[in-house]
Amino acid sequence: MTIKRYYQDAYMNVFQTEIQNQQQDENGAWYVVLEETAFYPTGGGQPHDTGTLHNRNVINVEEVNGEIRHYIEEPIEDISTVVEGRVNWDRRFDHMQQHAGQHILSAAFIEALSYETISFHLGKEILTIDLDVSNITETDALKAEALANQVIQEGRLIETKWITEAELSDYPLRKQPSVTGEIRLVLIPDFDYNGCGGTHPRSTSEVGAIKILDWEKHKGHIRLQFVCGNRVLKQLHQKHGLLKELTGMLQAPEESMVLTIERLQAKQKEQEKAIEELKEGLLIYEAEELLKEAKAHEGRTFIKASFVDRPIRELQKIAQHITSRRNETVVLLVVQNDEKLQFVAAKGSSPRVNLRTVAQNVFPLINGRGGGKESFVQGGGEALISKEELLESLTNQI
Repeated sequence: MTIKRYYQDAYMNVFQTEIQNQQQDENGAWYVVLEETAFYPTGGGQPHDTGTLHNRNVINVEEVNGEIRHYIEEPIEDISTVVEGRVNWDRRFDHMQQHAGQHILSAAFIEALSYETISFHLGKEILTIDLDVSNITETDALKAEALANQVIQEGRLIETKWITEAELSDYPLRKQPSVTGEIRLVLIPDFDYNGCGGTHPRSTSEVGAIKILDWEKHKGHIRLQFVCGNRVLKQLHQKHGLLKELTGMLQAPEESMVLTIERLQAKQKEQEKAIEELKEGLLIYEAEELLKEAKAHEGRTFIKASFVDRPIRELQKIAQHITSRRNETVVLLVVQNDEKLQFVAAKGSSPRVNLRTVAQNVFPLINGRGGGKESFVQGGGEALISKEELLESLTNQI
């Protein structure tokens, strides 16, 4: 039986009908199929409607094999009765604004720049269209946006019309419809002609406004983010609130906020540089203290130490400073960071020892790996032994 699709009159949000059948899908979710419906099923880049059906919440609407399934939270006891459906109007009207806005913006890009839209997605917060170009400038975006908002402000009629395939050539469509048989057109005369089964308002003025937010390259095309209608006001409210909060935190008026942030960033870089220099000084001091405690053995000076919760980069710098000061030194430093053991081994020019071989011999003890050269290696693995045991194993290899 053919389902009468009331949702093609976008303003119908309350209706009465009978149930064709009620059952569960393969996942156990309950759904009903109606004789007529005003609920829009997901499709054409537009999400489904929500609402209620016989006081059951409609949480999803999908078209499967020609039938429109209304998924409900719990089954209806008596399916022989006439049921009332109520579409969530706020969600429906939002989708009407967004979908019509997409038609208008896509047509504006063609009219102003000859940029074609190749895909569309209506998300919960923003919309996206993919433009068949590899690059776009801010001037391009503003030009299309201005034309789109001009069309909205002119309050042009948005018409819907059913035609046959034979009549398609009578209309300058943006792209050829993918459906056959009777085809539904959504028209803004002298501006946009498009095959579409989605919900739209009766006038461009009801779209309210369009604002492009951002764009990025995506698979060789440009993916453009934008909002329409009440979402523009929501974006403005959110961004104004954020801006107000930032002006308070920075103690700077809105018009000088960028300059204030640039100054803070420059000051932060100076402070980070100063801190880094102080850290370098502390590491050199630490290295010199370790040199004082060095012990000589068979013509070599051994320096060994273990640490907890330190970046291995600091151990590298300590080892490099020591070996640059004393050619006869061998430096073995171990650190435990959480459940990980790491080590650095370095030597000056005098000791005849291959530290790469030393490292390879101890890696099995910690399921570790690493790399380096004969005079300087680093590595790490699991804390299967203590840091002291790892340090002793490194010493024994030498």
